[in-house]
Amino acid sequence: MEFLDVVRRRKTTNGPFLPDPVSPEHQRLLMEVAGRAPSQLNSQPWRFVLVENRDTIEKVAEISGASMTEAMSNGTFFERYKPYFRFSPAEMEEKRDGMLFDKLPAPLRPFTSQAFTPRGQKLMNLLHVPQTLGEENRKLVAGSPLLLGVMLDRSEYRPGELSSFYSVFSMGAAMENVWLTTVELGMGIQFVSFPMEVPGQWERIVELLGVPDELELMAVYRLGYLPEQQRRPAIDWTSHERKRPSQYVFRETCATPQHGWD
Repeated sequence: MEFLDVVRRRKTTNGPFLPDPVSPEHQRLLMEVAGRAPSQLNSQPWRFVLVENRDTIEKVAEISGASMTEAMSNGTFFERYKPYFRFSPAEMEEKRDGMLFDKLPAPLRPFTSQAFTPRGQKLMNLLHVPQTLGEENRKLVAGSPLLLGVMLDRSEYRPGELSSFYSVFSMGAAMENVWLTTVELGMGIQFVSFPMEVPGQWERIVELLGVPDELELMAVYRLGYLPEQQRRPAIDWTSHERKRPSQYVFRETCATPQHGWD
């Protein structure tokens, strides 16, 4: 596959993976490309833990699903991220960022414009939407053949210091290498983020993965091979749009948008 084609096809996988284990060869390759990312003074601050144990994956899935249900039920998730949610193709076309909710249960569709109001929150709770989403999330994580924990060496990751910025920047480069390589391998990847949204839940995952004090657990991803026909969850969103170059590229100074590339 051509490199630019890989970049253009990269995306997050919202649906399930095949149950097949990720081959040792592919696991090794993913870790190799991660390790080839740039880092300040070649510090290589990243550390990774690969998890295939079914009991551990099930426990992480339970934590993730429960966290999603709680964050959705109490409204903290919607309040925190409402600037990024779109409810019509026209809005998505105008903003060209965020997530378009294009798949909702029929009872919810007439109320999408009220999703972030107290009435909308009560309606979603009445229809058990948070529980539906949480259970979908639990099943997706539990059905993943591989989890990847991403950590930073605390001797490099020192919040408030430049080394912290450098190490986070390097970690992002390492994960982008991994993400692009999954496209080449016919795999999918998704950030398991909800345990970070609810106080106390991330610490449970830190304990499950046996993360030592000298490392900081920064992220957990689920990975697996993609089925030919990808099934979408009951409540789902898309994010295919991208900002036009004139919205994020400037020429010479930040006062002059780059036109002519859109």
